Amino acid sequence: MVGTHPVDSPSPDRTGAMTMPPADESHAIRGQEARSEGEQDATSTFMWMGHEAGWLRWMPGLSTLLRYKIAWLGHDVVAGLVLATMLVPVGIAYAVASGLPGICGLYATIVPLLVYAVFGPSRILVLGPDSALAAVILGVVLPLSAGDPQRAVALGGMMALVSGTVLVLAGLARLGFVTELLSKPIRYGYMNGIALTVLISQLPKLFGFSVESTGPLRDLWSIGGAILAGRTNWVALAIGLGTLATILLLRGSRRVPGILVAVVGSAVLVGLFDLADRHDVSILGSLPAGLPRLALPWIEARDIVPVLIGGCAVAMVSFADTSVLSRAYAARTRTAVDPNQEMVGLGAANLATGFFQGFPISSSSSRTPVAEAAGARTQLTGIVGALAIALLLLVAPDLLRNLPTSALAAVVIASAIGLFEVADLKRIHRIQRWEFWLSMACFAGVAVFGAIPGIGLAIVIAVIEFLWDGWRPYSAILGRPADIEGYHDVTRHPEARRIPGLVLFRWDAPLFFANAELFRERVLAAVAESPTPVRCVVVAAAPVTSVDVTAADALAELDDALLAQGVELRFAELKDPVKDKLRRFGLFDRFGETRFFPTLDAAVSRYHGAT
Repeated sequence: MVGTHPVDSPSPDRTGAMTMPPADESHAIRGQEARSEGEQDATSTFMWMGHEAGWLRWMPGLSTLLRYKIAWLGHDVVAGLVLATMLVPVGIAYAVASGLPGICGLYATIVPLLVYAVFGPSRILVLGPDSALAAVILGVVLPLSAGDPQRAVALGGMMALVSGTVLVLAGLARLGFVTELLSKPIRYGYMNGIALTVLISQLPKLFGFSVESTGPLRDLWSIGGAILAGRTNWVALAIGLGTLATILLLRGSRRVPGILVAVVGSAVLVGLFDLADRHDVSILGSLPAGLPRLALPWIEARDIVPVLIGGCAVAMVSFADTSVLSRAYAARTRTAVDPNQEMVGLGAANLATGFFQGFPISSSSSRTPVAEAAGARTQLTGIVGALAIALLLLVAPDLLRNLPTSALAAVVIASAIGLFEVADLKRIHRIQRWEFWLSMACFAGVAVFGAIPGIGLAIVIAVIEFLWDGWRPYSAILGRPADIEGYHDVTRHPEARRIPGLVLFRWDAPLFFANAELFRERVLAAVAESPTPVRCVVVAAAPVTSVDVTAADALAELDDALLAQGVELRFAELKDPVKDKLRRFGLFDRFGETRFFPTLDAAVSRYHGAT
């Protein structure tokens, strides 16, 4: 069945299959050195311009333009043309996988590349439709669009506007650190879940039929039923499997663009043997001629909440991905990339594509290496790639009309396979098993409930993980081993000498509302379990980095409870900012300066002097 704009399913993006490299290894090294030198030149210009006009610092692409070297031009043009050969099939595949018409993938490639070239801090990062976002976009677009391509385009565009707004505001507010709150195991969990979701969503297209999507694992049941019912289009499946095998076999090649070879070969095969009409193989169809036009994506009132949630979710995922990739390439070129500027650049690209029939985009870990290997020096590579795609739409929109949707599904599946992280999870399982199971919980959340609820679950787990160490922290009774200087945990050094009548208690966390009562209980338990009657407790407070009002009140209650037993509460090594808080809370007036000591030795000496 010929279909011009298939609408339904998720996407991928990490193939790395087709990379066109420099002529030889030494050339690659020289190219990297040239990029490094160029980065330093551009960075110095960037800093100079920042003094002249503060607003220019938000457009680092202009500083690159001012110091552009003519020797870079040939490299950037060639790299841009090589990049375009990959951008076209991948952009179309990810659009279809996100539940949008294929042409939207090209619009969402052209516009972001042009905008990021001005606002993005990385000189070779490639932006566009991304596999990690496809499942999230599909989860919003598919149920709300009800099969209407125009509504799907509007929903995708509005998600891009939401995502772009969130990213730009977060970048201006200098919130680029927020993605660091998601630990590596949690990121692995939700990315593995998204990869599985994307892969499952593409199976119906690969087999040449369609199913009603009700959730990743439930879809598997429907797909299995359709296969058993004999709905498989064997010609479409053969084309899809052949495309997938070609991409995977050529993935390691640095000279042969596997995706380009696979999709062009499948399109030629379909056209040559008229498989669309003779064997009902679904194809892409003709793309609309011309460039994207400026338009505001209007959505209905009932769509606002899911679009807002989905837009915020893709903002988080896209920046988490982009910040990691940006830092990796910054390290390779020995330059610094401001994560806040990266947020602004990514947000500006999303805002722009939302106004030009695009959908949320991110950086690409498969297309960026193509640009680098082809010799990219600056953002001009992305501009050349965007202009090449625009030229294709103007002069040859029918070039890929025979591209089978099963081949597009194979492109997405190949990228989804690249999203899975297994090796490092094995390492995490070996060294920290509870974090491995956190990752598995995130993975299960995405696989069972879908991308957006699963990402929400990942955030909740991340917050719980963040709080857990402070909620139930480690504490220790200290003594003095004979052969080690200082005071150490008596559970690890049973031979350590404890001072009669004195409890040295260490608390390894900030004191706040969630652990204040536990702190009080453990101090009282240490007093009760002391082998000698206790007259003084000294809290070794070096690890205590903060105290809140609840914890301050708990300290006052603890002091009352200890005084009732004839025990004095003292503190050693408390940091000055924490002391300042205790002054505001009135505890300094209560305790007095004499109960605070700069070191444990000073507190012990005072105790010995008093006895």
